[in-house]
Formats: sequence, C-alpha cells, structure tokens
Amino acid sequence: MRFLLLAAFLAAQLFTSAQAPVGIFEHHTDIGQPKIKGDATYHAGDQSYHLEAGGYNIWFGRDEFHYAYKKIKGDFILTGNFAFEGSGVDPHRKTGWMVRAATTDDAAHMTATVHGDGMVALQWRRMKGAHMRDPQDELFTRKSGTRIIQLERLGGVFIMRVAHPGEPLQEVGRTDAIDMPDEVLAGIFLSSHNADVKEQATAWNVRIEKTVTDSYNGYRDGVLGSRLEIMNVFDGKRRIVHEDKGRFEAPNWTKDNKLLFNQDGGIYTIPLAGGQPVQLNTGVANRNNNDHVISMDGKWLAISSHRDGLPGGGSTIYYLPVTGGEPKLVTDSTPSYLHGWSPNGKELVYTAQRLSRQKAYNIYRISIAGGKETQLTFLEKGLADGPEYSPDGKWIYYNSTESGTMQIWRMKPDGSGREQLTFDEYNNWFAHPSPDNKWIVFLSFPNTVDPGDHPFYKRVMLRLMPVGGGAPRVIAYLYGGQGTINTPSWSPDSKQIAFVSNSKELE
Repeated sequence: MRFLLLAAFLAAQLFTSAQAPVGIFEHHTDIGQPKIKGDATYHAGDQSYHLEAGGYNIWFGRDEFHYAYKKIKGDFILTGNFAFEGSGVDPHRKTGWMVRAATTDDAAHMTATVHGDGMVALQWRRMKGAHMRDPQDELFTRKSGTRIIQLERLGGVFIMRVAHPGEPLQEVGRTDAIDMPDEVLAGIFLSSHNADVKEQATAWNVRIEKTVTDSYNGYRDGVLGSRLEIMNVFDGKRRIVHEDKGRFEAPNWTKDNKLLFNQDGGIYTIPLAGGQPVQLNTGVANRNNNDHVISMDGKWLAISSHRDGLPGGGSTIYYLPVTGGEPKLVTDSTPSYLHGWSPNGKELVYTAQRLSRQKAYNIYRISIAGGKETQLTFLEKGLADGPEYSPDGKWIYYNSTESGTMQIWRMKPDGSGREQLTFDEYNNWFAHPSPDNKWIVFLSFPNTVDPGDHPFYKRVMLRLMPVGGGAPRVIAYLYGGQGTINTPSWSPDSKQIAFVSNSKELE
C-alpha cells in the first residue's frame, strides 16, 4: 500500500510539473523549482503568448525559469517577437528561445536571449551540469521595445539572429560547441533573474519551421506542409488561418473577405476565420498553377492552367466568374503565366516565353477577348515577371533581372518610362500595390538564390515600401518562397495581406 501511495504521489507531481499544452507547445512548466511559480497562457484571438516567471537566473550550473516547449527532431528555425512588460526590476531578466536536452535544471541547452537592458546573446551549457558560456561579441543596444529573435539549428550548428521591427535579421552568434541529442525540447522562456520577483513578457508571431537542405528541390524531392497566414502590415501581427501537410499556394483576398488559393490543380476558397476549404468550379481548367488573379471589381477570376503536349508545360490563361463556372480561353500561345488585371477589367498582363523569338521571358498585355498580344519588355536574356497594374492604371509594377539581380521595376502601361525601384542585395519578386495605391508589398530572397529563380523552401522576407520607391521595411520573416505571395493578396481595406509559409512535418 505504501508503495502504491508513493507511486500515486510521484505521478501527481509529474502531472502538475508538466502542465497542459499551451498554443503550439506540448507543455509548459517551471524549471529548477523557482521560489515564485510561473505560468504561460495562449491568446487564440491574436495567437500570442503571455509568460510570467520568477527564477534566480539561467546561468552557472543550474537554471530557474518558466518554459513552454515541444519535442522536435532534426533541423529547424524558431522565430518570434518578444517584449517585456513593465520596467522590470533586474536589468538581466531574460526571455527568448531555448533548445534544451531535458527539463532537469542542469541540462545542456542553447538559448537565444534578450535581456531587460537590451543586450542580446547566444548563450549555452555545453553538457549536463557544466557552467554556462556565451560568445565574446554579445550585442548590446539601448533601443528598447520589441525584438525579433530567431534561433536556427543547422546540423550541429546553432545560429542566433536578431532584428528590430522593420529591419533584416542580423546574425549575432553561432556555435557548434554543445552536446545536443537529435530530439530536443524547443520553446519560449522567461526568467526574472531575481528569486523574489515575478516578471512578465509577451511573445507573438511565434513560429517553429522544420527545414530541409538548401539543395532540396521542391518539385523533385517532395512537398512540405503549408500554412495560410494573414497579417496586419502596419503592426506586423500574423495569424494562421489554415494548415495542411500538402502544398497549397498563392492566396487572393476576395471582395467579400474570403481567401482563395490553389492546391493540387484546383482552386479553393476558405473564410478568414478558417474552416474547411471549398473547391471552386473551374470547368475544363483543372491543372491550375499559382497564377490566379481577381479583377479589381471583384467579379472575375483569371487563371493560368496547364494543357498537355504544349511548350513550357502548356500554361494557358483563362477567365471565369469569381463564383465559378466554365472558363473562357484568353491566350492560345504557351507558356503564359498570368499576373494582373487592368483596372477597367478589359486587359490582362502576364509573363511569357515565345520560343520562336527569344530565350528570355518578357511581359505581355492582351485583351480578355483574346487576339494579338502586345509585348511590353524586350529582354534578350533573363526574366521579367510578376506584372501588376496600379489601381489607378498609371503603372505596371514588375520584377526583372535587367540590372543583373532581380529587382522591382515599374513602367507605363505601354511599356515606356521604365523605373527601377529597389537596388539592394536581395532578389526581389512580385510587387503587389495596395488597393489604396499607397504601398507595395513584395517577396525578398537572399542573394544566395539565383536571381532568375524563385524556389520553394528558403529563408525569405516580405517587405513593404511606398509605391513610388523608398527604403523597404521588413514586415515578415518566414520559410517559403515559390507560392508564398505570387499573386495579389491585399485585403480590400489595404491593411492586411495573406501569404503562405512552409514547414516540414506540420502537426
């Protein structure tokens, strides 16, 4: 009997020490038995996390803090926005991401930490019971407020990156000097750095993305899971609407506030609140790709769909009612990849390769009634892609390798007056003007990606800039690329966008 009572007591202690799931995390618990107990709560409305914690420190040979975590294997990227609440007591209160070998207080761990005084550092315990270490080049900044913190596992290497809102991520620490099993605990944490004080912090845009090697080919090697997200472009807050272990791509935002995307050759709609996607009737066009665009009046949907036995995979442009129906053929020449409607709804713009005349892809315009197409760019090599009209019809925005790298350009609707708008080290794709004609949002690949390519499954950014050009501001860091934001996805009120991010083995 005594043995049974002891077993029941230990089971109860284990149950209470590892509390119920919170958001995407399987457990949350105090590590190291701090004097003041902590907590973690999840707010479904904005998908944010609130942390409360005591704890003497995360240092020396043992730790005290509150931890929300899940088990994960292999390579991954952890990204989130973190902010302390209140002025705090100790300048070295800590929050951020932690990868840990176990929940014991002396376990090996790798921590991407932001301190209350603004210092950020990659800190670690190499093995169980060892004293903590950190690099010599800790970054201290007096700029207060939100930090975007990222911790990546790449084989045996851990990399910490950090940014203030609107800025690209900067690497601040990297090490392989840690003994860490393949399956680890990964999550968010808070420690007050004072055993007698409870501190609070908030984390949002919390994402765990399982990655593949840079050589992975999304067409040949398989599909990663997909997340449909919406984001307020001005406060940067993101919300996941729908997830699938398969591939879906390129959301459009309808006038009646639904989202439309392509998956497995079909076109689907889903409410903003989420739910079960509903397939749209597109008739004979049943091999649709991620080039689908809603007319500016919201009544029509133009699509690119493949036909067998034709050049470039036979991508051909059609249009149909946005509610579904039998499509009408617009272009008979292939390959043609749709990207934009004129404001009056009478013309479409697209990128195409005409093999009899050139090796390059150029931009063309055509009437929705079909007929002769008009060539607007004249590259002899490279690529001009992603054409899209401004809402006032005065410009066509597009991306082009004309200057050597992929940059954002605009031209007048007849192809004259070309202007380059971005000039940085990134390869920039798919400029989408907002309905109020004030902003463009676009996708940025790192310069390690070929300028003429927009592959799946890369570390990319979404950036925002005025329609006339200017310094771009980062609004999202994600794992994605091809299919993330190929087509216009602004909300009708010009405050939000929709996009797709990816992760291996979504649960």
